[in-house]
Amino acid sequence: MKKPLRRICIANRLIILARKLRFAQPAARPRQLQLHFEPTQPAWRSWKTPPRWTWARLGALLAGLILMASCHGGPGLAPNVWARVDGQPIYRRQVESIYQQRRKAGNDAADSEEAANFKLNILNDLINDQVLLNDAQRSQISVSEAQVDRRLAQLKSPYSPQEFAQKLQQEGMTLDELRREIKTSLIVHRLINRDIEAHISVSQAEIAAYYKRNQASFDVPETEYHLAQIEVTPYADPEVRNLKDDDAKTPVDAQRKIKALYAQLRAGASFRALAENYSEDPRTALSGGDMGFIPLSALNADPTLKKIVTSLKPGQISGIVQTRSGYHIVKLLGIEKAGQRTLSDPQVVATIRNTLMSEKTQLLKAAFLEVLRDRAHVRNYYAERILKQEGVALR
Repeated sequence: MKKPLRRICIANRLIILARKLRFAQPAARPRQLQLHFEPTQPAWRSWKTPPRWTWARLGALLAGLILMASCHGGPGLAPNVWARVDGQPIYRRQVESIYQQRRKAGNDAADSEEAANFKLNILNDLINDQVLLNDAQRSQISVSEAQVDRRLAQLKSPYSPQEFAQKLQQEGMTLDELRREIKTSLIVHRLINRDIEAHISVSQAEIAAYYKRNQASFDVPETEYHLAQIEVTPYADPEVRNLKDDDAKTPVDAQRKIKALYAQLRAGASFRALAENYSEDPRTALSGGDMGFIPLSALNADPTLKKIVTSLKPGQISGIVQTRSGYHIVKLLGIEKAGQRTLSDPQVVATIRNTLMSEKTQLLKAAFLEVLRDRAHVRNYYAERILKQEGVALR
């Protein structure tokens, strides 16, 4: 398959923030439950599993979180202003902050020249961010505080309030600063969606051509079951990460809770919503309980579970299943039969369409940014200083 085009900087800013905050995915607790498998995801179908809400993966959901170029404070002395975008300063401390975090991540420069090159690349990313932000502001694109609140809740949900506050404090970031960055990210994402993604289309001829080039990628070696679960454990667990921060702490509480959840499901409640809000499995709760695609060979290891799963039809839920680890309700989201997938399969068509849409989006994003940057008034003082120090004269 084609390698994806290099994403423009705005799609990578949350990764930088994640490194800055140094949030790690909470370690999974040792488990005896056999409902957990390592799903096998063919490349052509990997998009179907919702992302886990972790700092490392939030870059698909937020479309990138910008490090605010408009840092609060005065304009500063000239040596501290490394660039300007339409008069908006970008400060040395912004570049140095990101550079130091990359050093901590193991991306250290071998010498001063390489360090300067790294900083030039970081500064270029910040310039691009500001170019996009300025265009969004000129277009009067805005987001509500409620939207910011939802994104912030998703960002905080894998951690306890104490853990989240501690990590922010360790890295010198306030909650207000994080909110500003989330708001900026959402504004720029809305700009990209309005001016680029809304105008992209994929033809049937393009889909057919892609399938012909990548036909071998659409072969499923064995039948797989797409499962989701709601789990409730009979003990207090500090690793529980659901949107309600709800945790049954005793066997009696766990039994009462799972029965209440099952009653809501029988009454028509959303399985995904209940899993996000109340499931106590830290690995699947925030993705609506999605466990991914489980191959038949994995189910063979547990005859009881296999019997439950194979008796369900897509969309159906099991009864309450009790194991040594607690209580579970399983939902069958879909079945993938073994064999070659063809273009008559709507999922194959949807997968190809998504892939082609992504490729076109990346191309147009890059072109869009280049045009905006050509129109902007950009001054890179740091680059000019490097040339001056080396005696290179600009004409």
